[in-house]
Amino acid sequence: MTPFPDFPELEDDETAIDFNSEDIDFELDKPDKVSYWIKRIIVREQCELNYLNYIFCSDDYLHKINVEHLDHDTLTDIITFPYAEHPYIESDIFISIDRIRENARKFEVSFEKEFLRVVIHGVLHLCGYGDKTPVDAAIMRKKEDEAIALFK
Repeated sequence: MTPFPDFPELEDDETAIDFNSEDIDFELDKPDKVSYWIKRIIVREQCELNYLNYIFCSDDYLHKINVEHLDHDTLTDIITFPYAEHPYIESDIFISIDRIRENARKFEVSFEKEFLRVVIHGVLHLCGYGDKTPVDAAIMRKKEDEAIALFK
């Protein structure tokens, strides 16, 4: 039995999701489980995974990327660099572990829940969901919540 019985099966599970860290000492607990979950969400959203590279980093590291590549002088929890057109998923996704810890405290949720929210947030952007308007943000939050509920 699969750990996520409500998820569609993948036809080809040879696609890769890598987890790396830069500028911090962070190692993902249960990377195989997280990869399996991400892949199932992508299939559920009727997209096709080519490759995802997650880079976990510090606030300073991600802030520098934000300034240099996006001309935004702000802290953020995630920056996604897509390399393929929808429905294909290929991207580098930078995530600030510092921001996740801070936001978990701020929103009074566990580190794991906030971590999963940010991880899947980037994927949902790649699947075509936005968050710039109140309506789009509400849809994004609903999709994040649904995905997190399926992780358990």
